[in-house]
Amino acid sequence: MASKKFITAVGRRKTAIASVRMVKAAKSSLMVNGKSPKDYFKTDLRALIAVEALAKAESAENYEVHAHVEGGGIAAQADAVRHAIARALIKTEPNTRKVLKAATFLKRDPRAKERKKPGLKKARKAPQWSKR
Repeated sequence: MASKKFITAVGRRKTAIASVRMVKAAKSSLMVNGKSPKDYFKTDLRALIAVEALAKAESAENYEVHAHVEGGGIAAQADAVRHAIARALIKTEPNTRKVLKAATFLKRDPRAKERKKPGLKKARKAPQWSKR
């Protein structure tokens, strides 16, 4: 992978950030922090979510992907990897944009935990009200 030209992209979800390097290759492979997706994410569902963009674009056999992920939990990290791969695919194959956009892989999911306010127990939960 060192001498080949690669495409980079960044994907985000909640507090997870994934940076991806993609290279055209004869055989496909995905590495997440130096491990296979199944080993890193531990569950089949999370591993499938991470590779979903490649499968949707029908380009799974064409690319060697290396992802570096940090922050958040494994669910958010899997979504961040999918977001980054989708962005990188658009750079290499602009005609896949329509398919990926319809699948909502290009939209950064903005939902994150709301901050706790003073005087409240959580972001919106108030202490029990007492008349006397």
